[in-house]
Amino acid sequence: MQVSVEAAESNLSKLIEAAAKGEDVVIAQGERPVAKLVPIPQRRFKIGILKDQLIGSAPDFLAPLSEDELSLWEGGA
Repeated sequence: MQVSVEAAESNLSKLIEAAAKGEDVVIAQGERPVAKLVPIPQRRFKIGILKDQLIGSAPDFLAPLSEDELSLWEGGA
């Protein structure tokens, strides 16, 4: 669909809905197309995308440090 700038100003919400549904919306000044409304792809965030793909074990970051490691963190040598 091609609409004039004036029509786009007064019907923007309807044009956005049409573009979101996949319709081509072109805005023209006179007969010359100058802009196109296109939808932004909506991606869903999926938790656990790497589940069962990671191999090996990770360190337990909540485990207490050994005396040697603790000494290094506290500035000991």
